[in-house]
Amino acid sequence: MGSDALSGGEDVDPRIDELGGRRARWWRRAPRIPVVSQAVGRLVADRQATADTIVAAPTPLQPIDLADDARVAEVLDLAVRVGEVVLASGTGVIDTTTQVRFIAATYGLSRCSIDVTYDAIRIWADRGPELPPASTMRIVHYRSLDFTRLAAVDRLTRRIRNEVVPPEDARAALDAITSAPHPYHRWMATFGWSLLAAAIAALLGGGVLVAAISFATTLAIDRANRVLNRFGLPFFFQHMVGGAIAAAPAVVLATLAGPLHIDVDPTLIIAAGITVLLSGLQLVGAVQDAITGAPITASARMLEVVMMTGGIIAGITVALRIGDLLGATVPPVYLASRDITDLAVKVLAGAVATLAFALACYAERRALAAAACSGAAGTICYLLVQQTGFGPVVSSGVAATLVGLAGGLMARRALTPPLVVAVAGITPLLPGLSVYRGLYALLNDELLIGANQLLAAIGVGCALAAGVTLGEWFDRTVRRPRILSRFGALRRPIVRRRRADRGFRAALRDSRATSAMTRYRRTN
Repeated sequence: MGSDALSGGEDVDPRIDELGGRRARWWRRAPRIPVVSQAVGRLVADRQATADTIVAAPTPLQPIDLADDARVAEVLDLAVRVGEVVLASGTGVIDTTTQVRFIAATYGLSRCSIDVTYDAIRIWADRGPELPPASTMRIVHYRSLDFTRLAAVDRLTRRIRNEVVPPEDARAALDAITSAPHPYHRWMATFGWSLLAAAIAALLGGGVLVAAISFATTLAIDRANRVLNRFGLPFFFQHMVGGAIAAAPAVVLATLAGPLHIDVDPTLIIAAGITVLLSGLQLVGAVQDAITGAPITASARMLEVVMMTGGIIAGITVALRIGDLLGATVPPVYLASRDITDLAVKVLAGAVATLAFALACYAERRALAAAACSGAAGTICYLLVQQTGFGPVVSSGVAATLVGLAGGLMARRALTPPLVVAVAGITPLLPGLSVYRGLYALLNDELLIGANQLLAAIGVGCALAAGVTLGEWFDRTVRRPRILSRFGALRRPIVRRRRADRGFRAALRDSRATSAMTRYRRTN
């Protein structure tokens, strides 16, 4: 029985030493901050995301007959279909492999070889020396930022882990998840993308006019790409069209700002559009795969990110060149960096940006608040670190590490995968302005400045992805604080003591409590 947490009604152990007395006095002072204890306890609750709880293959909850080819094929199909949803949402190869292996091992197929690449999942199951191995394969044909579907699959995996779910019931539940409509109307997602652009413009220092134009521009980009997608236009050209639409209002505003005597920075409209177009790319998954030992998939994802970014740059270049030929004013670049002026506005803009991104990706309502908190924390951390003298790369890496760590903790409470909060949390820090600075310099034959800005943008992107990966590693390694390991939750233990006279209490403070108690009883 510990000296810090005694069951109700029991006497105090007379062997409590001086340190134990100090501990008791410390606990008596604990009620002064109950709000903090309750808040931390809610964030680091025992309900963890599935990616955090899957460590090793469990004992089969319902082992199937390995000689039954139909049952084995059913389990393998269930495992690869779960992996398909997880991989299509941007999850790294290691986490996807772990989840597929977990599903197969739950039903008795513990000896499996799993190969996950950019667009395919293969699994081979060893059924022993007397039976031939079983295998299956699934091609991932789509990339979907549907965080509600990802969270539903996460809960299904937890249910398979904790309950005895027959494979046919699990497959029926998975069918219902993958065929269910989005939780919001498509216009709500469009509103989320537009709100994201307006928040990014406000975060970069733009006024109400710039934020409103960014909102309308992103609305036009989303609807145009929606129409082009129906005709099967490749995503490269869709991003090219999006870049051109983002640049056109900025050129018009820069041309009319002088005659109308409007003091605005049209550059921020393009930067907000670039940030919105970059936010949907799988940058985090690409860098995470490169760090965790999946170079083939990392190369494929990084190539996709580079190609889509090239499409954005090409679209902006075409729009700026057309504007220049027509005699319009190309928006200039002001090399002002982010600072802590208007800190409250920027923190609010960062929180709104992450909430809008999560909303645009169909995140569940209970995950929106967690995403907003991670965005606000990341914005504050970025501005404070940069204020101390560090550059944007280091500041982005530190902020992303905090987002990855805090995002994992908050995702446990919101019962969503950590990827939802982490990817949304780094969205306000994407280097949209650096990309445009580099592009503007290259168009004006300033090759050194342009290359420097584009390399800085690449460095910021890699720092964000690497920081999220490091934060999630800390979250999974140091899963619970020491106090939670001792008491199971962050709450004040109930300690009840019987009243005693001064001599008895003085004896308890003696380092040799047993001898002191004996002397006390003899003298009284």
